[in-house]
Amino acid sequence: MAIKPIRSEVDYERALRRVEALWDSREGSAESDELDVLATLIEAYEREHYPIDLPNPIEAIKFRLEQSGKDHRALIGIIGGRSRVHEVMSGKRPLSLNMIRSLHKKFHIPSDVLIRPLSQRHRRSRVRRPANRRSPAAAQLKRRRPA
Repeated sequence: MAIKPIRSEVDYERALRRVEALWDSREGSAESDELDVLATLIEAYEREHYPIDLPNPIEAIKFRLEQSGKDHRALIGIIGGRSRVHEVMSGKRPLSLNMIRSLHKKFHIPSDVLIRPLSQRHRRSRVRRPANRRSPAAAQLKRRRPA
């Protein structure tokens, strides 16, 4: 059992191959102990080199609803009425602290996932006009008004 720290991608690949060879080892054997140590080293290496971001809050809610065989209607009364649920699930309204508490309590979604800001993909996009430009409708109204 020559276990060394995993410092490179080559060491990582070698450790993965060794884990595969030890996978069916008998519990309590030296091979099983080696497997446990290698799994810990691999986990530490992966945590540092292959971090996994927390999911988007809306995606986490959708996933939990799907897991429990429910749809967005299950959120009515938990985060608000039908229109509030639609606004939140479409990214037009952020989750409030009370919504986060309710979702955490009812669906056991980790609060640190729910607190994260929405990604750009889920935010409602707004086209902003320069301050000196008017909308086409406003320009037509100005033309129609008698001077």
